[in-house]
Amino acid sequence: MQTQATPRYRPLRFGVTRVVVREGAQGVRYVRADQDLQSYPRRMTDKLVHWANTAPERSFMARRERLPGGGTGDWRHISYAQALDSARRIGQALLDRGLSAERPVVILSENDLEHALLSLGCLYAGIPFCPVSPAYSTVSQDYEKLRHILATLTPGLVFAADSQRYGRAIAAAVAADVEVVLAQGALERPSTPLQALLDTEPTPAVDAAMQATGPDTITKFLFTSGSTKLPKGVVNTHRMWCANQQQMCQSMPVLAEEPPVLVDWLPWNHTFGGNHNIGLTIYNGGTLYIDDGKPTPALMGETLRNLREIAPTVYFNVPTGFEAIANAMKTDEVLRRTLLSRVRMFFYSGAALAQPVWDTLHEVQEREIGERIVMGTGLGMTESAPFAIFVTSPDVKSGYLGVPTPGVELKLVPVDGKTEVRYRGPNITPGYWRNEAATRESFDEEGFFCTGDAVLWIDENDPHKGLKFDGRIAEDFKLATGTFVSVGPLRAKIIAAGAPYVQDVVVTGLNRNEVGALVFPTAAVRRLAGLPDDASLQAVVESAPVQAHFQGVIDELAKSATGSANRVARLHLLHEPPSIDRGEVTDKGSLNQRSVLKHRDALVQAFHDDQLPFTLKPRGARA
Repeated sequence: MQTQATPRYRPLRFGVTRVVVREGAQGVRYVRADQDLQSYPRRMTDKLVHWANTAPERSFMARRERLPGGGTGDWRHISYAQALDSARRIGQALLDRGLSAERPVVILSENDLEHALLSLGCLYAGIPFCPVSPAYSTVSQDYEKLRHILATLTPGLVFAADSQRYGRAIAAAVAADVEVVLAQGALERPSTPLQALLDTEPTPAVDAAMQATGPDTITKFLFTSGSTKLPKGVVNTHRMWCANQQQMCQSMPVLAEEPPVLVDWLPWNHTFGGNHNIGLTIYNGGTLYIDDGKPTPALMGETLRNLREIAPTVYFNVPTGFEAIANAMKTDEVLRRTLLSRVRMFFYSGAALAQPVWDTLHEVQEREIGERIVMGTGLGMTESAPFAIFVTSPDVKSGYLGVPTPGVELKLVPVDGKTEVRYRGPNITPGYWRNEAATRESFDEEGFFCTGDAVLWIDENDPHKGLKFDGRIAEDFKLATGTFVSVGPLRAKIIAAGAPYVQDVVVTGLNRNEVGALVFPTAAVRRLAGLPDDASLQAVVESAPVQAHFQGVIDELAKSATGSANRVARLHLLHEPPSIDRGEVTDKGSLNQRSVLKHRDALVQAFHDDQLPFTLKPRGARA
């Protein structure tokens, strides 16, 4: 009998492959890596200064020039020496304004070079900053979350890239006595051009301010997405950031083997883009190319353009981005050749990566370069800076997480029939800014941060293989029969069954007799409908071909079901996309189940009461 050959991977070393497990009381287990965390700098600015001195001309960051007609041109680079000089100048200007943790800097706009330089100036001067989701200013209509963040922080300075896009939000939410700094444009109210900060001559005071910072100095505030409540400001310190970068280097040695090159769109107001990716660039003396694309139909083309031109050494994205890249590489020879030329590792986060996408990536890679690229993944959160858990080998499947990074101790706690993972280590936040109650609620009696994430062992008999994801404990629910529904695995199963036409799924059925699935479709579903390009999404999802396809999906799901807890008894395609204003979608594109269920409660009830048109049920199901 012919056996399948073992897949060949581009060489990649895994830093942690073994763990130490300690048994606690009442079924609790403690897990840590079998190696200690090595030393790390007192502050991230030490790394900036190091690279500015040892590799001054190396490009720190680059972004395509904006052209007057709205297009983009060549890459504009900022070297490490230029970055340090700008940081000292801006830092001096911020010190002159008397800013502090009580009156920090708030940044409203997207990833760009000006945003980066202002952030470095804040770091150098020891003045915390907060990058706010641009959607709170440009998509939101009520500015509720923006107002809440500004009220929580009481900033002394607010920055935006341009007056045209951010003027309305500034007028609505920024107090008149707060200084506004703009990269370009002007407002009806007084404002300061960013160039004025860059023109400030540094004095010994700014270098003294940098030297006065240390491990406990606050670097920034990152606000959670606020899916069911208003966002909370997570305190980030130099200790958290530097420890986490050293942890990443020990778990992912590839980061330190050569200066990394990134092509990255992930938003800096989120910990994945703003801490993980900017941090690894500064820590390891790398170069970050700002990608103005995004995994959406309108902007994915820009990402593909950049990846045809710039070859990353490691590449990070969310599942929707990898899906688009996988499909594009099937026919795009230049994309395949450039992207795969020197990349050592892919890495995804934010949601589950469907196995069909994984398979397509591997198929294209093997055809182009004769080997596979390791798809790394793990688990972390804003409160863990964010890296906490990483896989141990190339043998990664959807849902695998791996083992704790050095310095992080995991506490596995039985909760409501599941196992919650909790974190303790130097990369864990000290708490939420000006929110003592939320801070107290988030840590247990031993000082472990309670994540709300559920995990299982990949192999109960071999803890060194690590953990796999088992959903969010708060998302799980009981049917009216008392049967528990584990949302995470079921959601992943539905997404895989519906690929490539399912973006995400909300699992329903709380206190009902059966499980339902509300499906957010991908743009690819339009290909099934056979309707004109300008047809509404409602017309597309209600078309006969699309309904017929998903009838097949729910029929296949029913065949593999083993009981009421994992049998999808009804399915409905949603035409209204998830709302940022309502907290239904986070900045990284992942869906919050509880928020969708809360804000669409009437639809959910109609869905289960058979009052919602175009609801599909498995053929042969009772009416």
